[in-house]
Amino acid sequence: MLIQATLGVAQLHHLELSKAAYDLLSAMMEVQRPGGEVNASQAELRARVGLSKNRTSIAMNQLVERNVVLRPEGRYRSYFIHPYFAGYTSVEEMEDALREATEAIRSGDLAAPAVPTPERHLSAVPTRRSA
Repeated sequence: MLIQATLGVAQLHHLELSKAAYDLLSAMMEVQRPGGEVNASQAELRARVGLSKNRTSIAMNQLVERNVVLRPEGRYRSYFIHPYFAGYTSVEEMEDALREATEAIRSGDLAAPAVPTPERHLSAVPTRRSA
């Protein structure tokens, strides 16, 4: 059984995740390896939580946009749960990973979990009509 930093998991509500995203993250946490590596396809994860293909894709995108789940470049069927939410085999391993993650966030090498800022589109800005 893996241990997780309760402070990280307790902050998930700030990320405005959908129920489907919570369900998908829960399935990922269930099958993760120590340190947060998840080797499962979206289809396998979808089957665990009973989501449609479309809902699974939307939920995964939400988790990735908020930096809760990290997708390594060029690796098929492989995800990483952000170190703040990942499970570890010991308290020492967890403390080391959290310390390294915090340093990586400060240096810009790792994105912090956050709600993405909404993009403003010019089409949403009212225009003046000339008389």
